[in-house]
Amino acid sequence: MQASPARTRRYLQVDVFADRPGVGNPLGVVLDAEGLDEAAMQAIARWTRLPETTFVFPADGADASYRFRIFSARREVPFAGHPSVGTAHAVLDAGLALPRDGLLIQDGTAGKLPLRVRGEDGARTIAVRTPRARVEDVARADDARLVDALRGLPLGALPPVCMDGGRRWWLAELADEAALRAATPDWDAVAALAAATGTMGLCVYARSAVGTEAGSGHDLAVRAWVGGMGRFEDAASGAANATLAAWLAESDALPGRDGRYVVSQGREVGFDAHITLEVDAEGEVWSGGRVQTVVDGEMRWPSSP
Repeated sequence: MQASPARTRRYLQVDVFADRPGVGNPLGVVLDAEGLDEAAMQAIARWTRLPETTFVFPADGADASYRFRIFSARREVPFAGHPSVGTAHAVLDAGLALPRDGLLIQDGTAGKLPLRVRGEDGARTIAVRTPRARVEDVARADDARLVDALRGLPLGALPPVCMDGGRRWWLAELADEAALRAATPDWDAVAALAAATGTMGLCVYARSAVGTEAGSGHDLAVRAWVGGMGRFEDAASGAANATLAAWLAESDALPGRDGRYVVSQGREVGFDAHITLEVDAEGEVWSGGRVQTVVDGEMRWPSSP
């Protein structure tokens, strides 16, 4: 069968949760995805070798700003924070949509979700209202499912918990930031935990000894160890941090002020992302930050037959 002629599509690579290029979580965005079927989108996502690639389509109606789909190198992803925030940035830069009352509405597999846009140009921040997360399981540190993955980690006050916010994560508080920064994951144990419980893996967190008010730049430090898809440490995970915010709100343990705090993530793998979390008066979690455009060009890829 003869391949369809390659079609030129605008393509961006952006750095999400970053105040400068190279410190956040990279994302590929295909801005004109019409004519691509699921197999083609999966092939492009595999080819980019990025954590995720998104594909933008015109909105079906006036109640959304655009439609999009998210693919990792292996599969479609129903929801993820950094692809949502990064795609909104790309759509705004391309002039494909404008905020209404400060909001964009993305239409994806997880439904229609609002994104709050504040500021302009280099100072612009974007935050997505994440799907409601729920507590699935509160465990003890000596739980047989967790004991190997937590071995050697000095734990904090809150118990380990499994949260589902579109992606399921085990969360564990560590005693202090120094212990978190120095921790080395047992990848076999993290992978076994992910496989046994149907989760992404283990997300550990610790409170900053200083906090943003004293000038540290963040209130929490977070590390997210993915056990089920290649065993890697996530540079910056909006979704994992959103489930964590929901758990901290549930436990009346939010850091920062007025439900708003800043997370530092990625230093241990060569990045320096900052994610702003906010739990509003209705208990909704917003996850966001700044985005940098690094590559703005064209992709030549055939339309699907």
